Amino acid sequence: MGQHTVEVNKDNFEEEVLNSDMPVVVDFWAPWCGPCQAIAPVLEELGAEYTGKVKVAKVNVDDNQELATEYQVASIPNLVFFKGGEAVDRQIGFSSKGDLENKINSL
Repeated sequence: MGQHTVEVNKDNFEEEVLNSDMPVVVDFWAPWCGPCQAIAPVLEELGAEYTGKVKVAKVNVDDNQELATEYQVASIPNLVFFKGGEAVDRQIGFSSKGDLENKINSL
């Protein structure tokens, strides 16, 4: 993980995501997923640019099947946008930094 993203799992998901006082972008990913690797640097940049405004979290679906199932993650990368503990938006597949900025700004 980069310094501007936080690794989350079932043990800290509630604390880091649901109880966060700022919006959270959760990246459901896996090490074997090419597009996930491609989007990781974009998320790191966004995490840096939106420090203190938006948190970027990563969930490895191989290690966290329960969370993937709970949030209906069938294909990855799958970004779920949380605000106030609720999943309010999502982006499936690779997307550009501009598209992600638009979604973040709409939070």
